[in-house]
Amino acid sequence: QVQLVESGGGLVQAGGSLRLSCAASGRTFSRSAMGWFRQAPAKVREFVAAIEWSGITVYADSVKGRFTISRDNNKNTVYLQMNSLKPEDTAVYYCAGDSVGSRVSANSYSYWGQGTPVTVSL
Repeated sequence: QVQLVESGGGLVQAGGSLRLSCAASGRTFSRSAMGWFRQAPAKVREFVAAIEWSGITVYADSVKGRFTISRDNNKNTVYLQMNSLKPEDTAVYYCAGDSVGSRVSANSYSYWGQGTPVTVSL
C-alpha cells in the first residue's frame, strides 16, 4: 500500500525556520515528480513547490527565495526547508506524489499525505 507521511510541522515565531519531511513507502518515487501544497483555514489548497525526478524545481512566487524543496531518492523522502517564515505561511502542509500533468496543479498528483500543520506567530 502506497503511503506518504509528513512530519516536522509545529509552532514557530516569524523569521524562524522549519524543515518538513515526507517519507514515502509502498513503491519508489525516484523517477516521479513530487510536490508540496498548503491549505490555510477557509482558503483553497495552493501550490508551494515541486521537484522533478531529475532534480529540477519550481516554486510559488510567495515562497521563492525562502523555501527549498529537495529529495533523497535513497531514502525515498522529500523535504521542504522553510526559512524566514511569515504569519501568512500558516497552513496545513501536504506532500503530494507522482504528478502526471501540471506540477502546480493538485489534480495532477496521484498520492497525498495527511498533512502536517505549521503555525507562524507574529
